[in-house]
Amino acid sequence: MTDSARHAPLAVTRSKKVKLQTLGCRLNEAELEAWGEEFQRRGFEVVRDDAPADLIVVNTCAVTQEAVRKSRQILRRSHRRNPHAKLVISGCLAALEGEALARESGVDLVIGNVDKDRLVEIALAALDIPSMPELAITDSAGALFTRGRQRAFVKVQDGCRYQCTFCITTQARGAERSRPSGEVIAAIDRLQRNGIDEVVLAGVHLGGYGHDRGGDLAMLIRRILAETQVARIRLGSLEPWDLPESFWSLFENPRLMPHLHLPLQSGSDTVLKRMARRCKTGEFARLVAAGRAAVPDLNVTTDVIVGFSGEGDDDWRRTLEFVEAMRFGHVHVFSYSPRAGTRAAELPGRVDAATKMARCTALRDLASRLRLAVMRAQIGKRVSLLYEGAAEFSRAGYTPNYLPVNLAGTEPLAPNQLLAVELTGVDEHNAVLIGELASGAPSLRVQGRP
Repeated sequence: MTDSARHAPLAVTRSKKVKLQTLGCRLNEAELEAWGEEFQRRGFEVVRDDAPADLIVVNTCAVTQEAVRKSRQILRRSHRRNPHAKLVISGCLAALEGEALARESGVDLVIGNVDKDRLVEIALAALDIPSMPELAITDSAGALFTRGRQRAFVKVQDGCRYQCTFCITTQARGAERSRPSGEVIAAIDRLQRNGIDEVVLAGVHLGGYGHDRGGDLAMLIRRILAETQVARIRLGSLEPWDLPESFWSLFENPRLMPHLHLPLQSGSDTVLKRMARRCKTGEFARLVAAGRAAVPDLNVTTDVIVGFSGEGDDDWRRTLEFVEAMRFGHVHVFSYSPRAGTRAAELPGRVDAATKMARCTALRDLASRLRLAVMRAQIGKRVSLLYEGAAEFSRAGYTPNYLPVNLAGTEPLAPNQLLAVELTGVDEHNAVLIGELASGAPSLRVQGRP
């Protein structure tokens, strides 16, 4: 295809189809959902990953070298499968390696993080693609359902003022910026009116919300609880510091789901110091203890980086012991690899690949045992379940404290329902709870409360 042909304007003969793809964090997903809503308002149809499209937008990740590889793989595969589609690249890899991405075959436009809130406007103008207001779709959740999602990720904050030595995100995302609370409320209201029962608040440093606006995360959550009717509210990954006063009291409202993902990264204070983490193990343990004392059935999940530079046998023993003591419901295990551009990439004491592999295996085994123990403790309880459709990978939905559930002995139901479920057992092979519809209460779709 000639360059002139690739950049010729798209004729307005039908609703143009746009495909949205991402990998990485929940914030990337939140941005993708916002773009989908905006494209619909401009007359585009958002299509599934396996459908042909006129325009493809890829939101890339660069948190690790593996994420960089996968991001490039997605954009190359997208061009190969849809060679006639315009291809727009954004996200953290675009912010860090924009010039290199622009030279990739098939890439028409690269939009860095600083401009991604205006991505739809910029893309349509730069690629000479007309808006089609006569074909506009005002259902803000339509793009979400098209992509097979029932919960919505809502971006409330971007950027980070801290400098963990392993993290490239600060360079890619820039300074902290909080979204005005009124915008957040309006976005949630639109989603709820169009059938969304669960939203997830997402940000790079979620606990820093309001730092630049004279507020805090607790203030935002209180407003959402008071001014919206969405049934379930979740918090994205939350660094275990900067939590506002009276944070735990927010969970007295049952619409705020009892699950927190608190990144630990290491159970050794020596390693945490090399990482420049602001929360040491003692503080972390006190935080978790306070949360569990205040919030019934609070499920705490975490991230751990294995094999960080200088991690010795004693550091590793401490990590295993600490993870076991915390009784995490899930552990995301990452094998450390130096990320070019970070301070950690220059640190001495590299851990060899065989040692990292053995440690990852040991931690995953421990995490699996802990996860099953958390699940077993839920047997006999009655919970609300956001039903996501016929079980995929043995999961029909999640409990309020974010444990996967499969329904036994139930004919397929329409997705996106809140169901009352009795937890009857654990499928240990698939690490999923087994539930049955509670007798006499098949649906809990009640405005403002699960």
